[in-house]
Amino acid sequence: MGRHSIAAPVKMPGRRFILSIVAAVAVIGLVGSGVFLWVGGYLNPLFAAAEAGCTDPERLDIVADTSIAPALADIAKAYDADSENCVDTKVTAQDSADTAAVLASGASEADAWVPESSVWLDRMNATAASLGQPAPEVDVRLSIASTPVVFAAAATKATELATEPVSWGRVLGGTLPTILPDPEASAASLAGLLALRGHSSPDDPRQFAGAMIELGKTIPASTGAAFGALSATEQPAVVVTTEAQVAAYNLDDPAEPLVAAYPADGTVLLDYPWVQLRPDATPDQGSADRREAATATKAELLDAFEAAVRDATTTLASVGFRAPDGTGELDLDGVGAAPPAATAALDGPTQLEILRAWGVLTLRSRMLAVIDVSGSMEEPAENGLRRIDIFQQAAIGAMQKFSGEVELGVWVFSTARNGDLDYEDLAPIAPLGDAAHMQGIAGIIQSLPARLGGATGLYDTTLAAVQRVRETYDPEKVNSVLLITDGKNEDENGIDLDTLLAELAKIDDPTKPVPVIMIGFGPDTDLAAMQRIAQATKGAAYSASRPEDLSTVLVDALSQRSCRPNCG
Repeated sequence: MGRHSIAAPVKMPGRRFILSIVAAVAVIGLVGSGVFLWVGGYLNPLFAAAEAGCTDPERLDIVADTSIAPALADIAKAYDADSENCVDTKVTAQDSADTAAVLASGASEADAWVPESSVWLDRMNATAASLGQPAPEVDVRLSIASTPVVFAAAATKATELATEPVSWGRVLGGTLPTILPDPEASAASLAGLLALRGHSSPDDPRQFAGAMIELGKTIPASTGAAFGALSATEQPAVVVTTEAQVAAYNLDDPAEPLVAAYPADGTVLLDYPWVQLRPDATPDQGSADRREAATATKAELLDAFEAAVRDATTTLASVGFRAPDGTGELDLDGVGAAPPAATAALDGPTQLEILRAWGVLTLRSRMLAVIDVSGSMEEPAENGLRRIDIFQQAAIGAMQKFSGEVELGVWVFSTARNGDLDYEDLAPIAPLGDAAHMQGIAGIIQSLPARLGGATGLYDTTLAAVQRVRETYDPEKVNSVLLITDGKNEDENGIDLDTLLAELAKIDDPTKPVPVIMIGFGPDTDLAAMQRIAQATKGAAYSASRPEDLSTVLVDALSQRSCRPNCG
């Protein structure tokens, strides 16, 4: 397959903050053994050196992000041929996420690195800290190129998309179908989220959190897979990517070319810094011959190659890169000739903060929804509808917020609902991606008015729900109980609040946390009791009265996973 060929659009686990150390070790092993992924040049460096009359070349090892590595390999080939010195420059193509993980582990022997964004340096240092390693010593120099973040669209659907300007505002509002490659592996996606947050309301943090939840419903396996999905969508959609990636994709002559749509409300630039990995060119590891080769001569050759890269503006522009400051003209299919207005996405700490929030919001959930069907749910709410009608409306909208990978089960509860039990198991916890299961839950929601009756058996039900979720606990997911009620505990034959809290403390297992998220409808809810239950389980308690409130508190409940039980 070509370097930009489309991967099969299958679901895979997202890359998490610390990439698999096993994978990192495998990469290290390849580098250590002298086996490299060649992007250009010769299979054996001695072949190139021999042609130049050089039998013992000085070797320069450059690792570069896959998006820019082919261009750097072409520049390296010309540099080696024109250099007056005996030099062999090898460019290894590697995703920046992988390189950041390898460098954080202290195991790389490359001489220089060109990541797709400076944010990977922050990721590298954060990963090193998490591994108990010191931050790698590097010499970060100015960028050699840049590319703006854009929306990629299928060429055949571009006209339909152009009927309304594309913008971050439309992504926030949910009116522009958007595919976001995993920001944990794509600096373009992470910078896109930075731009998105910049256009969200500072007075309503739920707006940005809600947009991330929506974008996280379907995470493609790669940017290539996201591009492949564009032609298959029923309505026109866009992929958050870069101008250079659009240009490179089209250079491979795909069946469905792409066009870059530039956000009407502005965008951000990705920089490509030159990072010298051994500022003193004297490694403290490796074989004796490598240590001997790490001389001032190597440092000079690296500097000379860096200068050659900076001078090769025509080569970089030919594959879609603009100057480091974002200027420069392009003459490539699918992208604009003139540069768009863009600001540098260099706020590394903010991007890492967004990345942590993304990791929290996109954790796959395993949830047991426990719904109050006591007789008081027949009573009218503020808008004249019955409380159960309000819940039905909100529940249907809330279901649409979850991806098919979310697992959901449903209980209903009221006193003596199921013999001596206050609760009834109507649907097991199973993936919403199962159409039959999804249809079954929708049917349960529609049947709720016919199930009303009895009093509110809150405490017995809460304890049983926590026990059920823990019995079937999945450590790969966020396991929780979502309990919706319009009242307070009315079961005189059941346990009281203090007993419930004592039992919850007794069965608490830090390795299997099951937070209880409690949502109270109407004026009769016992919010104080709900808050004590939420505190005991490191969950959250909310009060809601209108249909739209349920969607709001669900966003709150999801976006506050990382701060419980002390969310502000």
